[in-house]
This record gives sequence, structure tokens and C-alpha cells, in this order.
Amino acid sequence: MTTEKVSACFEETLSELEAIVNEMENGDLPLNKALEKFERGIALSRQGQQSLENAEQKVKILLSEQGEETLQSLPESEQP
Repeated sequence: MTTEKVSACFEETLSELEAIVNEMENGDLPLNKALEKFERGIALSRQGQQSLENAEQKVKILLSEQGEETLQSLPESEQP
């Protein structure tokens, strides 16, 4: 899968997840629909997390191929 397709897929996942969150925050869904949305949201969250982990791994590989330093975590003050 190309970088553009992965990025588009991640963006679509994030967009759908945001829509689900907005629907659920309104509180107008019947319980069974809310549970379905929650389950879909969990699946999308996991999918997005996997995409981010894959991207991080690719960056690490590229950096190691270039002889660059390894990735470092952001200071706590800069983390989202």
C-alpha cells in the first residue's frame, strides 16, 4: 500500500471515528445503536493505532538506514 493510500485510509478512519463520537455525544441514540457505534468506534480506534504504529516503524527503519539517531519521545509538556 502506498504512503498516500495509508494516509487516506488513516484520515478516513479518523473522520469516521469523529463522526461516531459526535453522534454518541448527542445522546439521542437508542441503546442498541449506541452499543453498535461504540463497538465500531473501538475497532476504528484500534485500526488507527495500528496505522500510527506502522508509520512509526517505517520512520525508525528509514532513520536506521540513514544512520540517524533513533526516535525520541516528546517531552510531556508537548504531548497531546
